[in-house]
Amino acid sequence: MAKFELKLPKMGESVAEATITAWLKEVGDTIELDEAIVEIATDKVDSEVPSEVAGTLIEKKYNVDDVVAVGETIAIIETDADAVGEITETAATGAPKEVAKIEKQVASVAESIQQPIAKNGQSGRFYSPLVRNIAKTEGISMEELEAIPGSGKEGRVTKKDILAYLENGRQQQQTTQQTEKAVISAPKPEKPKAPLKVNQGDEIIEMSRMGKMIAKHMIDSVQTSAHVQSFVEVDVTNIVKWRNKVKDAFFKREGEKLTFTPIFMEAVAKALKDYPMMNISVDGDKIIKRKNINLGMAAAL
Repeated sequence: MAKFELKLPKMGESVAEATITAWLKEVGDTIELDEAIVEIATDKVDSEVPSEVAGTLIEKKYNVDDVVAVGETIAIIETDADAVGEITETAATGAPKEVAKIEKQVASVAESIQQPIAKNGQSGRFYSPLVRNIAKTEGISMEELEAIPGSGKEGRVTKKDILAYLENGRQQQQTTQQTEKAVISAPKPEKPKAPLKVNQGDEIIEMSRMGKMIAKHMIDSVQTSAHVQSFVEVDVTNIVKWRNKVKDAFFKREGEKLTFTPIFMEAVAKALKDYPMMNISVDGDKIIKRKNINLGMAAAL
C-alpha cells in the first residue's frame, strides 16, 4: 500500500486560495477514481475536488471553513502502490519542465499568501475570499466586518459567523457600535419584514444550494436591473366571435358588460393549474408551493 497526497488544484489565473465548505467523505471511507471528496469555494466559483486515485481516505488536513492555498495537500488517500507509481511515472515522463514550472508557481503563490497582504483588516485579522465575497454582496463595510466576533482559527470570521451576523440582528450590532461614538441624528428604524403567510395545504420545499443562489440573484436583479416584457401574438378570433354572440344575453342576465378581461384571467388561472411551479412564493431559502389559485386584477378608473 502507498499514500497519495491530494492537493488543492489551480482554478484560475487569479485564484490563489479557496475555502473548504464541506467534506463529502469521512476518514475510513472508500473512494473511487474521480469521485468528489470535498467541496470548496472561492470568490469566483464553487467547485468539487475529485480524487486522482482509488483507495481509502485516511486523513483530512483541513476542517470546514479553513482557507487553503493552491497546491497545498488537503487529504491523504491510502491506495495501491501501482496506482501511485502510474501517476508519478506519467507526470515524470509527460512534461518534467512543465511540472517544475507549475511547482514554482505554486510556491510563489503560497509565499505571497503568507505575506501580510492577506491580513486585510486594520486589526490584522485574515478574511477568506468567501467571507469577503459575502461581505461585498451584503454591503458590509470593513469597519463592520472587523466588529464581527470570529469563531475560527486565531479569531477568524467564518462563513457561519457572517451568516449568523446577518440573520440574528445586523441592525442591533450596528447600534451597539454607534453608541460608542457621538450620535448626531437617530437613524430611522427599519420596518420589520412581515413573515410570509403559509396557508393550509401549501407545500414547503427546501431549496437546493443552487436554488438559493439563483433566488438571491433574482432578488438582486429585481433591485438593480432593468426589466423586460415579452410579447407573444395569439389568434383570438374564436374568442371574439364567442363574445359577440353571447354579450347581449350576458348583459340582460347579469346587468354587466362582458369584457375580455375575465376571459384572459381564466386563461391565466388554467395555466397556473397546468404549471403549479409558477404558483409559488419564495420565503428566504424555502419555496412555498400554493395549493389554491388566487388571482387578483387591478384596473385604472
